[in-house]
Amino acid sequence: MLNDIATEITRAASTDGDGRSARRIASVIGRMITAGSLPVGTRLPTVRELSRRLGVSPTTVSEAWRSLADVGAIEARGRNGTYVRPPTGPGGPRRYRRVTEGPGHFALDLSSGTPDPALLPDLAPIVARVSRQSLTSSYLDHPVLPELEEALLASWPFPPEAVTVVDGAMDALDRVAGVALRLGDRVVVEHPSFPPLLDLLEQMGCEIVGVDTGDSGLDVEGLRAAVAGGARALFLQPRAQNPAGSALTTQRAKALAGVLADTDTLVVEDDHSYEISCAPLVSLGRWLPERTVHIRSYSKSHGPDLRLAAVGGAGDLVMAVANRRRLGPGWSSRILQALLLGLLRDAGTGAVMRMAADTYARRRAVVSGVLTEHGIPVSGHDGINLWMEVADERSATVALAARGIGVAPGEPFLVRPDTDHVRVTVGLIPDDHLSAVADHLTAAAGRPPHATHHR
Repeated sequence: MLNDIATEITRAASTDGDGRSARRIASVIGRMITAGSLPVGTRLPTVRELSRRLGVSPTTVSEAWRSLADVGAIEARGRNGTYVRPPTGPGGPRRYRRVTEGPGHFALDLSSGTPDPALLPDLAPIVARVSRQSLTSSYLDHPVLPELEEALLASWPFPPEAVTVVDGAMDALDRVAGVALRLGDRVVVEHPSFPPLLDLLEQMGCEIVGVDTGDSGLDVEGLRAAVAGGARALFLQPRAQNPAGSALTTQRAKALAGVLADTDTLVVEDDHSYEISCAPLVSLGRWLPERTVHIRSYSKSHGPDLRLAAVGGAGDLVMAVANRRRLGPGWSSRILQALLLGLLRDAGTGAVMRMAADTYARRRAVVSGVLTEHGIPVSGHDGINLWMEVADERSATVALAARGIGVAPGEPFLVRPDTDHVRVTVGLIPDDHLSAVADHLTAAAGRPPHATHHR
């Protein structure tokens, strides 16, 4: 057993620059457990045995053992040794808690990442119409209303093999990850990325690889390096990237698809802003339809309490999600589905979406303009959030809190250490407060390392 484990770790270490790190050791053993070559009940080598065989410090192996224990893959039984056990989930969402649990209530809370309620469509007339409908005649009905499914198929960014509806974007990410990923899988994400997704992947025991994202989307060469050693999946936001505000261009998407063409990497896209985005949607499913799962959320555009997202694309995965839900909630509320369908069909909804997208774009442009004028680096051009560099994250959040403004700390969004940032939900700033808030943000930013003074 010792030789088998050491051989697999040595082989994996030769494929990339991670070497025999604790992360690499944990990842390899995780994959061996998933593959069944280390069955439940297998006694693992001692820390000293494996460290001596690999030529690394016992501390490195201990750290790997701790990572595996955190996801419930192994358990220590004192002097009896360490054994493989079925994975069990660890603690709660560490990163997400840091974003949502601020120091208190603010006069202007720009930490939430939520849409402006004043820019959402009016549900009252749609609710009145839906309340007179009989929508469910049997628990065995199709999980998606037929008319809604038709609308989804007609508007999808590529011909999907299957579509279903779940309870919001994060539910979709959780369910797709649940059927597609296993302990130890290498998963590529954007850097910076959405904290709940990082929490989810960490709890599943995946090996997370961050690739820088710029204004045009994911870095091509960074993706090439990340998938060189094999990657089970790539998770990305094609537009209104949270927090960086980037949006995939057609040229960049085509290049990314070219990198993935000769791999078996699954692409999972999270289009969480949908119609309030000011950038056109460019999906990798245009080039890789059989390996792309596209998620479209209606929470930010049509209303958070709709709690609906559509999932479409690769048939096997989408149907696996739908079938697994039959053993749990069964389907998303058909009343809410009918409400969404009514909004999509309503002649006035499109005008509301256009006004919201224009308003968010204007608010973002005003604040970005002031910050850029003062040499404060900001990224992206799309969505309701703004990612701004600061001299010190903690000082910036405290300074803004003293002025009654809440922002999200940047660290939970980072896959690896980086310069200090904060995320600001500029879409929530009232129009008559834009300049004043921008000035407060400028003052709180200090002098970031990459700042260039333009005045």
